[in-house]
Amino acid sequence: MRDEQSPRDLAAWLTLLAGQEIPILRQTARRLDEARHDMDRVSGRLITEIVLQDPLLAIRVLAYIQEVGSQRLRSDITNIASAVMMLGVEPFFRAFDRPMTLESVLAGRPPALLGVLQAILRTQRASRYAHEWAFARHDMNVEEVALAALLHDIAEILLWCFAPELAIELRCRLQADRNLHGSSVQQEVLGFALADLQLALCQVWRLPALLTTMMDDANAHLPRVQNVKLAVGLARHSTDGWTDPAIPGDLAAVQKMLHISRATLLERLQLPSELLPGLLQEGTAAAPDRSAW
Repeated sequence: MRDEQSPRDLAAWLTLLAGQEIPILRQTARRLDEARHDMDRVSGRLITEIVLQDPLLAIRVLAYIQEVGSQRLRSDITNIASAVMMLGVEPFFRAFDRPMTLESVLAGRPPALLGVLQAILRTQRASRYAHEWAFARHDMNVEEVALAALLHDIAEILLWCFAPELAIELRCRLQADRNLHGSSVQQEVLGFALADLQLALCQVWRLPALLTTMMDDANAHLPRVQNVKLAVGLARHSTDGWTDPAIPGDLAAVQKMLHISRATLLERLQLPSELLPGLLQEGTAAAPDRSAW
């Protein structure tokens, strides 16, 4: 049921979320603090690795670099390494000093904290898939593709952070009926699809058009966007194991994209051997598309 205190339309949600300080993972904050105490020896590469483990910090860095660098950027910053290099190590730590943590925001709400941590783990997996497949496709910038996959579901993650009751309601409805499509349930509960909120947030944050395009499934006819969409879909469908009926179709689509066999793909995914017999079957039966949670 809609919380009486929650915004009533997309514009109101946009105002709410765009005005909030985005928290980061406690583990990320701890790693940043450790690096800050060893700043003289910290490299931009290490900072980039820390940021890319946390979609919440990644979106903060991208939004920040667009804000502070808008007057001097000659080209779009479309990956975290470039953003860190432009800022410099010491200015980076000044900009992200004493960040609020996700665990503190959701203190006392274990179901919501579990839900958002599961979503973040899923995006980390999607980012790894996207990176590996982009490399296999000889993409000119695999980091851009991996970053787009990491941020693909940032609106969902923010919903868990700032409207956990509604996020829980969405999840419960979808778990109760596995045939429901995520965007339809979002429309009923929120009044709009999370994909629409995400694209609107991208505009507020002034994210580069390239990243926004790759995060939008409507552009899946483009090879790089297809890479991101398939990575996000497989990560989502395999969250609770590898028995989801959508997975055979996911695997078939990835095989087609990479021009490899099912056996080769499963080898690259490094799945437990006991799962291989069932997944080696080349079935491509259609299943409900729940990629849009």
